[in-house]
Amino acid sequence: LCRRLYGVEIVRSDGEAEVWHADVGFFKVLDEASGEHLASFFLDPYARPENKRGGAWMGVCVGRSKVLDRKPVAYLTCNGSPPVDGKPSLMTFDEVTTLFHETGHGLQHMLTKVAHAPAAGISGVEWDAVELPSQFMENWCYDPATVYDAGMAKHYETGEPLPRDLFGKLCEQRTFQAGMGMIRQLMFGALDMRLHHTYDPRGEQTPFELQHELAERYAVLPPLPDDRFLCSFGHIFAGGYSAGYYSYKWAEVLS
Repeated sequence: LCRRLYGVEIVRSDGEAEVWHADVGFFKVLDEASGEHLASFFLDPYARPENKRGGAWMGVCVGRSKVLDRKPVAYLTCNGSPPVDGKPSLMTFDEVTTLFHETGHGLQHMLTKVAHAPAAGISGVEWDAVELPSQFMENWCYDPATVYDAGMAKHYETGEPLPRDLFGKLCEQRTFQAGMGMIRQLMFGALDMRLHHTYDPRGEQTPFELQHELAERYAVLPPLPDDRFLCSFGHIFAGGYSAGYYSYKWAEVLS
């Protein structure tokens, strides 16, 4: 897919860089036409509940800099199903889309043509587009040419391809209760914006009361009186998305 879309080859290069766990792979990104080494990335794909937090993310290891003669290096971290009992990793469809999502972030970092670090890769990107490359890449999980030609949609033992009617159902489930998912994201975005723009922490209204106020407009089912979702809404309090959570839904539209 990356060769088809971006003209790059991704080559496994284990042993060329130190890794922190045996599961971690090291890869180089090469220009397909010239063979030039453009970037590299580490992929840590599997869950390790004993010492690795949940979720998935892309992190910057090295940013591109012409002045310092540096090529970009990224961390791609997921929590997919690990190999068990001699079987390969049998990822769920959600885990596959998550990998594509984080790869989108990584490609924006690694394929940047901006020569100076403060504006290269994911640096200085407008909030409207922060989640655009990641959600754009997710769309290809529903593309038959990508899924079948890459050999992902086949039985790991027999090699039998996934029946086309089942792949059709995978595509159909994408829009199942999509309206519910949309209003959920719209509420999160509105709540984030209100808390960081107009909310007065010295006023009489608590953040939880604001949440319930917005739920009257956005939610089909109101939250329970003792709902404390905000206490775990890490994206907007500790994840760098303060007043920017709307980017997820807007970038989905753009993608």
